[in-house]
Amino acid sequence: MRNNTILLLTAVAMLAFGCAGCNKKTQDAGISITPEAGTNYKQGQQVQVKLSYPADTKPDSIVYLVDSTRFASKKDSSAVSLKTDSIMLGPRSITAKLYQGGKSQDISTNIVLLAAKAPEEYTFKIEKVYPHDTGSFTEGLLYQDGYLYESTGQFKHSKLMKIDLETGKAVKQAKLDTQYFGEGSAIVGDKIIMLTYQDPRSLFVFDKNTFKLLNTLPYHVGVEGWGLCFDGKKLYTDDSTNRIWFLDKDTYRQKGFIDVYDNEGPVNAINELEYIDGKLYANIWEKNIIVIIDPKTGAVTGRIDLTNLYPQNKRNLNSDVLNGIAYDKATGRIFLTGKNWDKLFQVKFVKK
Repeated sequence: MRNNTILLLTAVAMLAFGCAGCNKKTQDAGISITPEAGTNYKQGQQVQVKLSYPADTKPDSIVYLVDSTRFASKKDSSAVSLKTDSIMLGPRSITAKLYQGGKSQDISTNIVLLAAKAPEEYTFKIEKVYPHDTGSFTEGLLYQDGYLYESTGQFKHSKLMKIDLETGKAVKQAKLDTQYFGEGSAIVGDKIIMLTYQDPRSLFVFDKNTFKLLNTLPYHVGVEGWGLCFDGKKLYTDDSTNRIWFLDKDTYRQKGFIDVYDNEGPVNAINELEYIDGKLYANIWEKNIIVIIDPKTGAVTGRIDLTNLYPQNKRNLNSDVLNGIAYDKATGRIFLTGKNWDKLFQVKFVKK
């Protein structure tokens, strides 16, 4: 379906290279900083940062920053502590600004902040099975007001549908122009927002009741258009990497992001999204896994193994990967399906 473009490794490499280049002159002058670039820490751990310099260097002051935020200052080479409890996960730049004689120089390093602990492991219980249209290459799945809403992909076949849960049949639909590959969708008030995958990358705004197309906007957030969901205040979207972007619910402009990590490293290929009880639930593309994400930090707090939900040898012939999470907030029901699956499952997640 798509190439999983992983920006994070490139970003870390560029950050490390940049620090090395910036620090070459200071290293030659005998000035160095610890920890070593690329060192991993768990969120909550304190990072001991220390600037070392020759004995004849007499700083007026040393100011320490994480990314662009000041967290400590010193007048000597003793170590300072960086608290990581409230810092976003992922690559973080640490800079010491050494002031002396009216001049300053920056000495930088970087760390990678991981989730504090391993995610809790879950399995599932099937509560009910419903029919699903095998022609639907599922990208976005929603439930509201007694109906499923589904956005589908594939060039020449992408559409938005309102679906009767019991029959799996569309009661209303809007087809996209053949040049578009449909992606994730979200309901915001009386509108449905839908993304497209690659060029032309667009954001569509539909009237929820009539399915009339209200607006088509250019969309340039992230690498590609993938998943989308709404928490009542802002939209969340992903782009094939481990990054989840925040969008303004009215302007659809970027207003922040988190990077998704577990206790071992980045969790890439975040796909279809759903917001359930304060957490983000996300399919991992091409895997029978859903991860539960803290939307404030990006930490993966849970992992749901869905290997046996619909085993490959039992699926209909044209079926593709697991994708599609819908939540009925009124009853707590959770619905799962996959691309071109003939079944939609109502499930309950259970801790192992």
